[in-house]
Amino acid sequence: MSQEQPRKPEDQKEAVTYGDVFPVVQGGELADKLVAPKDAAIMQAAENAVLGKTIKGGAAATLQTAARQNEKAGVVGPDDMNANIVTGDEGVSVKEADLPGRRIITESIAGQGSDSNTRNVDHEKQRKIYKLVEAVGQYSQRAPLAAPNTIQAGGAGGQITIGEALEATAMTAGQKPVEWSDAAAIQAAEVRATGRTNIVPGGVAAAAQSAATLNARATKDEEKTKLADILADATSKLPADKPATRRDAEGVTGAEMRNDPFLTTHPTGVAASVAAAARLNQTNSNEMPK
Repeated sequence: MSQEQPRKPEDQKEAVTYGDVFPVVQGGELADKLVAPKDAAIMQAAENAVLGKTIKGGAAATLQTAARQNEKAGVVGPDDMNANIVTGDEGVSVKEADLPGRRIITESIAGQGSDSNTRNVDHEKQRKIYKLVEAVGQYSQRAPLAAPNTIQAGGAGGQITIGEALEATAMTAGQKPVEWSDAAAIQAAEVRATGRTNIVPGGVAAAAQSAATLNARATKDEEKTKLADILADATSKLPADKPATRRDAEGVTGAEMRNDPFLTTHPTGVAASVAAAARLNQTNSNEMPK
């Protein structure tokens, strides 16, 4: 990246560094460097070469979002690139390994990576999420959603958690720009999943609130942060999780409705996913041997 570009004080507020998006590089050579468009392009090419696609919520997607913000702020140009972001052992690296029941993907940049960059794909969790995605389509409607009387508190193992319901939303409504109603629903879901009364710093609720604030100022949809950007791998961002229940569905639905200008919920949004998870959990509980 050109070092001749002086950054104005106001640019500093807008600029996104590697340390901002990847805590693992703090204290390293990359921490204070701005994320540039060509950096994101190189990481995307590496992901595509190894995995055949760009991972939602992965390093390439994160870099693309940061690079767009930096380019919009005028602190980088479309052809800028950090000199040490090159392919090779000390550049961009994407590796995968298959283990029983899971696939491990490790991504590193300029030799800096750790377990926090390792993404474990639990096939059992994926199966539950895909089932939930199908259920959301069956149960959702564009109207206020009150949790049906058939939903009761779910049982234990094998049931769909609130975090998994949030991940399902990334699939059912992933391209929806984050709005205040979404942020409120995500916060309600996080609070119920973790049992905390306050939001988790750096968690999904905090990210959703930030996205809703920035989206309200954006003029074009392509500049807005989408639900998939926030909710991909939501379970890994929750310090605790629990099976979705009727009360959880009611709380999340109420939060989404209260913050929607039309007092409705999105047909395939956060509330719909948590409500569908609670329904499936109740069905599974009823089918369990007494």
